[in-house]
Amino acid sequence: MDNVVDFSINNALKIYLSDPATIPTPEADAVLQDSENDPESFTPALINSALNPIVEAIAENVDAVQKSAIFDSIQLLLKSSIHLPSAALSKILDVLVSALSAEADIINSDLEADEQDTFTHHRKMLEMYGFLLQWTISTVETKVAEKPATSAPMRGRGSKGGKAKAGNKDTTWDSAQQLTMALDTMCKVLKLKLGRLFLTTADRDTMVGLFTRSVYLIFESEQRVKHTAVKMHAFKVLCIAVKHHGHAFGAQTSIIQNLSYFEHLSEPMAEFLHILAEQYDYPQLAEEVLREISTKEFNSNDTKGPKSISSFIIKLSELSPRVVLKQMTLLAKQLDSEAYTLRCAVIEVCGNLIADLSRQEERTDSSKTQIHGFFDVLEERFLDVNPYCRCRAIQTLIKICDLEQKYPKRRQVMAALAARSLEDKSSNVRRNAIKLLGKLVTTHPFAVMHGGQLSQQEWESRLEAVQTELDSLEPPADTPDLGGKKTGEEQPVDSALLDDMTVLEEPAEQSMTEEQRQEAMKKAAEEAATSELLGRLQLTRKYYIEALRFIEILQDATSIVCQLLSSKNKSEVVEAMDFFVILDAYKLESAKTGIRRMLRLIWTKGNSDEGKGIQTHLIDCYKGLFFDAPDQFTPNDAANYIARNMISLTFGATPAELTSLEQLLSTMMKGGHISDLVVMKLWQVYGVQRKEISRNQRRGAIMVLGMLAIADPEIVVREMETMLRIGLGALGRADLGLAKHTCVALRRINPTGRQAKEISTKVSKLPNNHAVLIRLAAMVELRSNSKEWYGVAEQAIGAIYTLAKHPDTLCSDIIRRKTRFVFSGHEASTDVKNTEDNDAMDIDEGPEQEKRNDEVQPDAGQESSLDLSQLLFLVGHIAIKQIVHLEICEQEFKRRKAEKDKAKSTNEALPKNATAEQDELDLIGSTTEDDFTEAMAHIRERELLYGEKSLLSNFGPMVTELCSNNTAYNDPNLQAAATLCMAKLMCVSSAYCEQNLPLLITILERSQDPITRSNVVIALGDMAVCFNHLIDENTDFLYRRLNDNDASVKRTCLMTLTFLILAGQVKVKGQLGEMAKCLEDSDRRIADLSKMFFTELATKDNAVYNQFVDMFSVLSAEKELAEDAFKRIIKFLASFIEKDKHAKQLADKLAARLTRCETERQWNDVAFALSLLPHKNEEILQSVSAGFRVVQANA
Repeated sequence: MDNVVDFSINNALKIYLSDPATIPTPEADAVLQDSENDPESFTPALINSALNPIVEAIAENVDAVQKSAIFDSIQLLLKSSIHLPSAALSKILDVLVSALSAEADIINSDLEADEQDTFTHHRKMLEMYGFLLQWTISTVETKVAEKPATSAPMRGRGSKGGKAKAGNKDTTWDSAQQLTMALDTMCKVLKLKLGRLFLTTADRDTMVGLFTRSVYLIFESEQRVKHTAVKMHAFKVLCIAVKHHGHAFGAQTSIIQNLSYFEHLSEPMAEFLHILAEQYDYPQLAEEVLREISTKEFNSNDTKGPKSISSFIIKLSELSPRVVLKQMTLLAKQLDSEAYTLRCAVIEVCGNLIADLSRQEERTDSSKTQIHGFFDVLEERFLDVNPYCRCRAIQTLIKICDLEQKYPKRRQVMAALAARSLEDKSSNVRRNAIKLLGKLVTTHPFAVMHGGQLSQQEWESRLEAVQTELDSLEPPADTPDLGGKKTGEEQPVDSALLDDMTVLEEPAEQSMTEEQRQEAMKKAAEEAATSELLGRLQLTRKYYIEALRFIEILQDATSIVCQLLSSKNKSEVVEAMDFFVILDAYKLESAKTGIRRMLRLIWTKGNSDEGKGIQTHLIDCYKGLFFDAPDQFTPNDAANYIARNMISLTFGATPAELTSLEQLLSTMMKGGHISDLVVMKLWQVYGVQRKEISRNQRRGAIMVLGMLAIADPEIVVREMETMLRIGLGALGRADLGLAKHTCVALRRINPTGRQAKEISTKVSKLPNNHAVLIRLAAMVELRSNSKEWYGVAEQAIGAIYTLAKHPDTLCSDIIRRKTRFVFSGHEASTDVKNTEDNDAMDIDEGPEQEKRNDEVQPDAGQESSLDLSQLLFLVGHIAIKQIVHLEICEQEFKRRKAEKDKAKSTNEALPKNATAEQDELDLIGSTTEDDFTEAMAHIRERELLYGEKSLLSNFGPMVTELCSNNTAYNDPNLQAAATLCMAKLMCVSSAYCEQNLPLLITILERSQDPITRSNVVIALGDMAVCFNHLIDENTDFLYRRLNDNDASVKRTCLMTLTFLILAGQVKVKGQLGEMAKCLEDSDRRIADLSKMFFTELATKDNAVYNQFVDMFSVLSAEKELAEDAFKRIIKFLASFIEKDKHAKQLADKLAARLTRCETERQWNDVAFALSLLPHKNEEILQSVSAGFRVVQANA
């Protein structure tokens, strides 16, 4: 048992690296040998019986490991590690580490005492312990990899996972701590003067390799690398091996391999090289690794290698920029690499190096040249073929913007490149370009003189002032070198000649007196001051010009960012919103356009979070812009500030913007973002009776209040008296716009449609003699020649039908009074006066309105035409509102019927004295829904326009007569009103519609008034919904308006057809080609609307595929359509053909046309369409080739 083992490290490593299981262990403990081939007998008790004596022996004397029995027993245990419990493996590792540490202490003392006769023994001991330690660590790592559940303790993040499984003893073993001790012991050994023990380099490398091999094995585990203590001790082992034991080449090879095969080692390897360079003063290894990387070429299919190396280079450039800088000329070769990740890495490295160089206290010419070179690389990468590289270039410049060094000249180039990148085809590039522009604004260098604001108007005025001051500073006449302006008569003379002449003449002059000398000195001082001021002003002028250049780039960029607000990419839209918020903070004028454009995003639809995310961000942006008062404001001042801002949002807003603002404010009101104090301030603005209040402010206040009332109708209900006094009083009669918006706000008292479902409390309907309804009727009957009257009348009638219990009765009375007024002279004036209001009001608008009313009566003919036009408008609008009222009655009946059926079981338990409401429900219950629906349909079809007692029956023939005889009744306004009235009446009854449809179509074709044509187009759209069977045969007349000369008619027609087709109200019969032509319309809004239509149409059951051939035929036959425009349209339409099957079928249909083409243009059109379809048909390709020859022969 006391035999000394015959150990050769080279032989042992050879067998171990080949197959550890084949290592012979003849002298091992007999008990272990018997159990080697019988795993079941390999029990913890048996293992401990063999292991404990070994541990005791080695603990007593480290030389005990030389005994064959002990050495072979440890090897046998390691060979059988698969059956070895963690406790036993931990014990083996512990004893080996302790023994190696003790041996290192002994060696150190012997080396100091120069005990050379012990060196051979020590060398053998180190090799034996090093070999066993390497094997043990390998076994530990294998065991840990097999048990992922044990990873929790090893991460060093507490032991919750371990405690949960405390029943299993293996899970309680934290091998990381023991590994740290093992690595620390390796460092201890490597710090010895191993060169004295190992005389040859090969022997020393073998010994060092035992430790480094273990370290690289540990690095292969991602969990180990995340453990900071293990990682840092492993770095220490390698650093000592490289610095003192010639391991540099081996480390270089291993690092390159690790980067190629283990992605998680990219950053740790950079950290290792940084520590080696900084703490151990050995940057050579990092430089060699970088040199090798710069020459590497990667397979196009290899994505793992380039990605890992990219992360490594970037991390190293952050930690040791000077080391990377030395090898930058070689690394720059990777800018030509096919792997975009490597190009991205070099781009980011350039940014890191710029940051490092800019932080140097002393800037040499060399460093400036390097910085400019790196900037050039970043700017060139804006044109990289890969969008990720373009993004990385932009992101790098964003980081550079935060540096203290501003690089103003480069910033102008950055801004120009970012503005250009806003039109990049990649949404990711566009998003980052917006972010870069925003960063350039927030970090701009023009805040030195006048604060940070970037108002173009202010900077232009400053430039003008400086220029004026420069022009006023003329240099003295006797100082030609100042560079001032010379008189027109003087010829330029060489200053040297003048100086010579002066010198020659000086002796002849008399010496200056004291006064002359003082005057000359004073004059010289003034000239010096002027020269200094001139230089300062020229620098200031240059500063202003640079600032204006930057502002102009931003102003141009905002128009593109406005378009990006419509992007389908959520993050891009969010960045665009944030950009406009930044611009507004810096007072750029163009920010207002973008902020208004943002409003439409309140309608964003999205799958769950996406659409809501954009809406939420929009609300946050608007809150920051308009609703967050400065902190120093009192609550009252804050409310005033918010109210003023809300009113200002309505100034100059288009109808579309007001609709979006309405949705935004109502959403914010529901979310509790608007306080009651702000609402009170808005009512104060609306109700104020001083002269200085502007019309726009008062109008804006009631518009905003009406918008808020959608979310909370009580806002309007509480202030009904104020609305009666202001909007429906003298102020309203003087300002019809104010009256209109007051009527709109009144309509919010009883919400309809979707709002009605969201609001639980409803205000009961008002009796017809209520003051509000009386005032509304008076506003309708108000006589005015202003076109705003029509808006007031429309909203007032709408309010009557919303609020009144019997609106039909009230509106019948209005029509009767208006008819009497029109046809029986003007004795009964309907210009309602309210003496009470007039006495109470003192307003500046009144005299202007009275003057306007006095000027409104040029002659009786025009006056009667105006009155009749207004009457017809009322008739038409009331007819439309009446059928809506009937539909509401029908819905209410069905609701009550459903409630009655639902409560049937409850009704049976009611007492005998049932309520009146219950009697009404019983009455409803006796009528079926079908009966009620038929009754409503009969009233609409036969009673409203044809009933004996119907008031409207008198007007149907009248408007038909007026429209038929447009020469007799030739007033354009009257014709427009009559046409609109007839169109509305046609929506009431199918009989009246069928009777007058030819007349309406004739008006559509022949009318010279674009407004009339637009109205007829809209009316035909409504009729297509109401009476589809009548309009279906006449849709061609609608499509013809797509070629109308007036853009507004064309746009209206396109919108109407878009609605009808997408809603399935009309059948498409090959006319989509006309809509496709609108894609190339000169009016951008029409082109955008057409794109939106086809994008939506493509989502409906292969609609574009089904109509593609018909659209192609129409477009190809259109002679006025340019070939480039045709190609753009077809390319856009072909993008919706996504299925291969559809592409092949279309290709076959189009290919059949090749032989029938009569002209070269026709053939080119078909060939172009075929080139867009991925058909993969050889016959078609041959036909195309043959076609070219045919065309050439014909030519």
